[in-house]
Amino acid sequence: MFSKIKTCTTAKEIWEKLIQICEGNDETKENKLIVAQQRYESIKMKDGETMAQFDERFSAVVIELKSLGKEYSNRELALKVMRALPRELDVKTMAMLGIRIRPPVRQRKNKN
Repeated sequence: MFSKIKTCTTAKEIWEKLIQICEGNDETKENKLIVAQQRYESIKMKDGETMAQFDERFSAVVIELKSLGKEYSNRELALKVMRALPRELDVKTMAMLGIRIRPPVRQRKNKN
């Protein structure tokens, strides 16, 4: 790292060079954001993965997105997690969302 900043003559130059090295230019930032958003959109809980492992993976993507300027509301994050869970957790998912599971209601024939 020092070899990249040793020619800088002011603290401002050093700081700007370090930002460029660590964060990249605007195009690099945009590409990082696109890749992170794609990971967010496609994230699913893997077979054999524990909830803690999934949470760690999901949180890492959310933190990366936040550092790149993209934030989601708590509601959006909760809904994304629910959609990312495997089918066998659907009933638990609905329970967590407060949705009642009821059998379909049959319409009664009018006797009149």
